Amino acid sequence: MFLVTFMKISILKSKLHRATITNTHLDYEGSCAIDSELLDAADISEYEMIHIYNLVNGERFTTYAIKAESGSGIITLNGAAAFKGNKNDKVIICTYAEINKKDIKKHTPKLIYFKNDSNIIDKIKSSIPIQRNNVVSI
Repeated sequence: MFLVTFMKISILKSKLHRATITNTHLDYEGSCAIDSELLDAADISEYEMIHIYNLVNGERFTTYAIKAESGSGIITLNGAAAFKGNKNDKVIICTYAEINKKDIKKHTPKLIYFKNDSNIIDKIKSSIPIQRNNVVSI
């Protein structure tokens, strides 16, 4: 008998980079409402687990995505997640997928970048440039 094992890794599936929180609703069922056009562009499914990284306060948390009105630009933190950010905070929203390690070179994430101070898509990419040594720290 021949047994083959495959190592799986978690890898970035999609990213909404520097999105703006448009509102928070403490008394709403917990989740993050995201404009359905943005969900489609990033290949994020409704109810999919998302990781949110708040660039203003450093909070990092997980919740799930729900659809907001198409074309609205809405990104709202709901329920307990509402304590993790404020209106106009910049966030990075990511999803991850498990893939076989042997398939890593075939994988291309969906990276969504926004126009300044808006949730309007500026660029969609599939790779992140190599970080150079000349990056200025905060």
